[in-house]
Amino acid sequence: MAVKLPPANIVLDLLPDAVCMVDPQGHFLYVNAAFERIFGYRPQEALGRQMLDLVHPDDRALTLQVAERIMQGEPQPHFRNRYIHRDGHLLDIQWSARWLPEFGLRLAVGHEVTALRGAERALEHLASHDPLTGLANRAQLWSALETAMARVTEGEGLAVLYLDLDGFKRINDRHGHAAGDLVLQDVAQRLREAIAPHDVVARVGGDEFVVLLPHGLQHEAWRTAAQALRAAVIAVPSPLPLDVSIGMAGYPGDGETADALLRHADAEMYAQKTARRAQEASTDAMTAG
Repeated sequence: MAVKLPPANIVLDLLPDAVCMVDPQGHFLYVNAAFERIFGYRPQEALGRQMLDLVHPDDRALTLQVAERIMQGEPQPHFRNRYIHRDGHLLDIQWSARWLPEFGLRLAVGHEVTALRGAERALEHLASHDPLTGLANRAQLWSALETAMARVTEGEGLAVLYLDLDGFKRINDRHGHAAGDLVLQDVAQRLREAIAPHDVVARVGGDEFVVLLPHGLQHEAWRTAAQALRAAVIAVPSPLPLDVSIGMAGYPGDGETADALLRHADAEMYAQKTARRAQEASTDAMTAG
């Protein structure tokens, strides 16, 4: 029995990925059956439609740039952009596309990577955020601080405020780590609400936080910010009284590197904490006497 190959469209309709052919103006000339499964549009609805209409508005400019490179003879085997499904939800698509000059069209195969992109975003978030509080972690703070320092111009500056909770150890010791975690989460939320949108708050230790004020502020403004942060911490519902010691450091006066700034602010915080403990001990002794 002679073997007869099936028409190409039968083979293409078996593929799990979308196969598209688009004219130089970006109109769909052909889509396979998987196109409907992925994008929600039946082939007859897609044909003649402008491809860009389905692309997420924020990705249209980049998509046009890539399409131009494809038509100039640069195949794109791993291009990603976002589309809008017929029912309105977002899709992440990875394309392998090339220009076929002998046919005057672009040929592209699209693989949906929405779930993969979601997992990538989750990993990216974990790499730069504290898992308990959702605040920036030390790595993200360091990056933000170095970026802010590089942007400072003459006559400007920035500040870092190093916070260490007072009384938190007693909460952990008397009420357990679960209660302590709830307090830390509440503190993180209050600190986030107490800063401006362009400021950064990070958790850098068990009960240690750093706030980056990236704009040219003066010492009086730093103190005002510190007072607001202390008020936010004191307002946290807690099984035991909670306070905070705050050390401040300004760039470039207190250090010209991220490490120097953080060490200076940490030392200022420790000095404040030591002075507060000495004062509390003196008060207790006078009361006992």
